[in-house]
Amino acid sequence: MKDLLLIGIGPGDPRQITYEAVDALRQASVFFVLDKGSDKHELVRLRKAILQRYRPEGGYRLVQVADPVREAHADGYLSSVQQWHRQRAALYAQLIDREIGAGEVGAFLLWGEPTLYDSTLRILERVRERGMALRLQVIPGISSVQALAARHQVPLNRIGEPLTVLPGRCLASQGRIDNVVVMLDGHCAFAQLDDPALVIYWGAYLGTEDEVLIAGPLQAVKAQIIETRERERRRNGWIMDTYLLRRES
Repeated sequence: MKDLLLIGIGPGDPRQITYEAVDALRQASVFFVLDKGSDKHELVRLRKAILQRYRPEGGYRLVQVADPVREAHADGYLSSVQQWHRQRAALYAQLIDREIGAGEVGAFLLWGEPTLYDSTLRILERVRERGMALRLQVIPGISSVQALAARHQVPLNRIGEPLTVLPGRCLASQGRIDNVVVMLDGHCAFAQLDDPALVIYWGAYLGTEDEVLIAGPLQAVKAQIIETRERERRRNGWIMDTYLLRRES
């Protein structure tokens, strides 16, 4: 049986780590870090900074490996993600088997909240299907969605109204938009919307020193968001952003 912690570390600010997450950080013997390439080296640096802050005494191992690249698949998006997850499951199984010894605890430091648009739980289920016995503990974290609302000082929900959270690729098929949080929108799907009643609350690099926020009527600020997003992506080599779309009339 291998013991493994999935620790939500928030969207980037080490101060947003919960006490429960700090306790979990101090239990782990080995931390697994997936390196997504030189363009996203900052993501690795931020994880290391969190460990230096909360484990200054050391006493742990850091295992850093290259993350498999998700390739386009002829059968579409879902097939490409499933193939990517299979590759990750094979890698995780190898790492867990090799690196977690008797009496040790392994850990993944996961951005935001481990149960919201993160694939680790699904991948570890594939690892179990390969025959490995795992004992998991999931430590919740502050998500970029929560950080976005806090930065803009708006409640996510309105009285008697549901909140929808979806990926950018699903925005075009959403129909009427009243109160929608959009994540993983690499193609700026909001730019195709022409509804004058929509207001957008957008944020990138939430919780980090590079944080940038823009809010206002969608038609008035969407060009600014696209320009800012591209500029920051070029400057940093990567970008993580999310936004809330809300009908105000």
